[in-house]
Amino acid sequence: MCFSVPAMFLYSCNNSTNNIDAIFPKGEKGSAQYFTGNAYNYGLVPTDSTYTTLVGNVYFEPGARSNWHKHPAGQVLVITDGI
Repeated sequence: MCFSVPAMFLYSCNNSTNNIDAIFPKGEKGSAQYFTGNAYNYGLVPTDSTYTTLVGNVYFEPGARSNWHKHPAGQVLVITDGI
């Protein structure tokens, strides 16, 4: 039996670059392939090879944007903050 489980990312942004009130660590700077401006990724669980599940947090500094890209297995977004 094969399941396709969507990726799940929590997105947050903060208008103050000096103060991060976040549940998760800021993480590593995201690739220019996927982001414009300063965005940071933090994986919350190891990659699951059985269900191909990804769970992570992405933090966007003001003005940062996600570039268009695909998630073949789908994606779930949980927005935790931002304007």
